Amino acid sequence: MSSPPKPGIEILRPPAGRQFTCALLDFDGTISLIRQGWQDVMIPMMMKVLSGLDHGLSESQLHDLIREDVTVLTGRQTIYQMIRLAERVRQFGGTPAEPLEYKREYHRRLMARIAHRRQGLARGECPPDTMMLAGARPMLEALRTRGLKLYLTSGTDEPYVVEEARLLQIAQYFDGGIYGARDDYKTYSKAAVVRRMLSDNRIAGPDLLGIGDGFVEIVNVREVGGYAVGVASDEARGGGRADAWKRDRLIQAGADMIVPDFANLEGILEVLFGPGS
Repeated sequence: MSSPPKPGIEILRPPAGRQFTCALLDFDGTISLIRQGWQDVMIPMMMKVLSGLDHGLSESQLHDLIREDVTVLTGRQTIYQMIRLAERVRQFGGTPAEPLEYKREYHRRLMARIAHRRQGLARGECPPDTMMLAGARPMLEALRTRGLKLYLTSGTDEPYVVEEARLLQIAQYFDGGIYGARDDYKTYSKAAVVRRMLSDNRIAGPDLLGIGDGFVEIVNVREVGGYAVGVASDEARGGGRADAWKRDRLIQAGADMIVPDFANLEGILEVLFGPGS
């Protein structure tokens, strides 16, 4: 049974004296809020594509189905959600477009929604930390201070991840590299980054710390024996609130610990590295 010894921290399994040397961090929803609300772009777009097909579902049932599809694949490259959309179109008797075409349309809509955030950061009108989860920068600094090598991964296209990390002024923390989606999507996955981390650093799985708000990265970290911190961030409301639905999905994925953000950094560090860390 979980026990929260400190506010905002839910421990499913304690780290049990692990000595972390590397950390894999997700970007959107874990560190960055630049793309906050992306689900509110993707899900309606998918609803529109599937409307009128022979699915036999009510609007709310269709919404729940799509949300589940999107959530299970959160953390993987966006193209996989578009592949799932094409599969649903075919399942419901339609003729799907190419997944890349769906991805381009989703990306067009999303970039229109977040243009003001990116522009505000680029012009210096928006302080970077206001576009990050609470405590994210101090958390990155604390991990680096403790000697961990940091890797940033995302399902967002790599050029945008690199650009947005620079806009947030955090690229310098990731000495292990910044990795994102590619046009040739089969050449990249978070699982592949995990394997590379273990190989390049000659470490065992238990030495790996994973931090993310997506189902996929939690599974990938747990598969190799790493310790997975699930970030059940309520990106819209913030304020240390956990998104209950996201929390449940992260626990199903195998998260060892759940936090809403990094505001209680002292408590998080104490759990991960021991008292007085």
